[in-house]
Amino acid sequence: MRVGLAIAYLVPLAILSLYFHFQFNQTIKKSGKLHLVILAESQRNTIDLFLQERVLNIFNLFRGRDFKLAPAPDDMRRHLQHLREMSDAFVDVGFLTREGLQIGYAGPYPYLQGKDYSREKWFRTLMDQDQNYLISDIYLGFRKKPHFTIAVRQLFDGAPFVMRATLDPDKFYMFLRTIGQGKGGESALINRRGYYQIVDPEHGELLGPSDYLPAEPAGSGANEIKVQGDTELIAYSWLEEVPWVLVVRQPLRVAYAEMYRARQIMIVSTVALALVVLSAIWITTDRLLRRAQAVEESRKELRSQLLHAAKLVSVGELAAGVAHEINNPLAIISATNGVIRDMFDPQFEIEWNPDQVRQELDHIDQAVVRAKGITQKLLELVRHTEHRLATVDLNHLLDEVVSGLLEREFLVANIQLLRDYAPDLPRLRLDPDQIRQVFLNIINNAGDAIEGSGTISLSTHRDDQFIRVTIADTGKGMTAEQMGKIFLPFYTTKEAGKGTGLGLSISLSIVESMGGRIEVQSMPGAGSSFTVVLPVQPVEEETENVGERPRPPA
Repeated sequence: MRVGLAIAYLVPLAILSLYFHFQFNQTIKKSGKLHLVILAESQRNTIDLFLQERVLNIFNLFRGRDFKLAPAPDDMRRHLQHLREMSDAFVDVGFLTREGLQIGYAGPYPYLQGKDYSREKWFRTLMDQDQNYLISDIYLGFRKKPHFTIAVRQLFDGAPFVMRATLDPDKFYMFLRTIGQGKGGESALINRRGYYQIVDPEHGELLGPSDYLPAEPAGSGANEIKVQGDTELIAYSWLEEVPWVLVVRQPLRVAYAEMYRARQIMIVSTVALALVVLSAIWITTDRLLRRAQAVEESRKELRSQLLHAAKLVSVGELAAGVAHEINNPLAIISATNGVIRDMFDPQFEIEWNPDQVRQELDHIDQAVVRAKGITQKLLELVRHTEHRLATVDLNHLLDEVVSGLLEREFLVANIQLLRDYAPDLPRLRLDPDQIRQVFLNIINNAGDAIEGSGTISLSTHRDDQFIRVTIADTGKGMTAEQMGKIFLPFYTTKEAGKGTGLGLSISLSIVESMGGRIEVQSMPGAGSSFTVVLPVQPVEEETENVGERPRPPA
């Protein structure tokens, strides 16, 4: 019986272990490749956005009030100063006629004033193509120093003029390192001819040949290649704004680290399980049925005790937070009450007047209001209220939240608001007051996280069956430990007295009640990004449309 039980248990276990081991390895390999491809696509989108913003910065020079077709040196210096305020990657700026003659220049190479660019490849391409802007490969040019050019073409009275600016590859490389920091991969940019445009000096030379170039000049993908006897996993994604490919590489020991670790765990676990099964069969065959009932009862009791202990821990944490928040206003009330009593006590001979008593009573009122606010927020956290549903345009609702006093406060604090709204965003059937509270809480937190000047970006876009509203800031960011606690009641990263720690908890409850979720990305020193993801549901035409600006009469 023991031999039969051993065969019955161990043979299927061995077969299943081998099967799942093989399937798991294949899944982890696909997952590793997919993860690296997603990382490459994410960095590609960020780089495309960076280049689009730089092109827009140069286009805006044509639209400036001080733009002239015959710019003076002071005009060009103002153009360069404006560009450097947008990005420190800009090196210089020049203004060219249709013949390629640079009639205006500002930057560290004054001898470029009056240079003829008519034979330069980027200039000829820009003048011949339909697209009115061009981003060149990195080249040496007249200055004999690596740089790349962003040039835009504009017509004035039927004649084309060109405004071009150059960017520093070193600054662009630091930008690439910043967006890839902590992702576990080395990134580089390569043009279609296989030459590095941006690369880590330890892995290649700028304008030098790359040891890898994807076969297809479009899309994304991943491959395994051998480099100096070591196999690496390489993911690539072609940029849209310039014919460069972003390449992210990882050694297999890093890309498949989870697979190797899981393989070791599975082998050890399988061997240990086999030994345990053999021992159990050998020792407990004749007592199996009797002990099974006792073990089941013991397991139920242990599960009950663990659930009870978990409830006690949750209650204790919540009670501690409430006590801490309520004790502060209670202490203020008690101290102020003592001051008033001392005023009326002849023993202390305190001179007082009604205005002083009113001031002390105002302190008590403020403490009561604060305690009341804490209890109301706590009730909102746990109470399911009935929603007031209406048809909501999220783009306009976001503008309503930040317009007026809040936008003026940010302006005074030197905080810039950037908007990037998707046009034709579908309207949603939501409670407008509650979703306003969510956006206001997150935007206020973004403003509090910025020390000094900074930027808050508001963006919306549709992602399949969801609408994603992203609020990103350039503040101090959060650690992984802080991110794990930000949705806990009464937890706050603000200074004492500046927050109750209930805003994000309530916001999460509101969004989840609408069938959505909140995604958070943050890094210390690099700012934070909160994305409210809401499901798209068909809405009927309503008489009440919230967040929609009134239209003028016909």
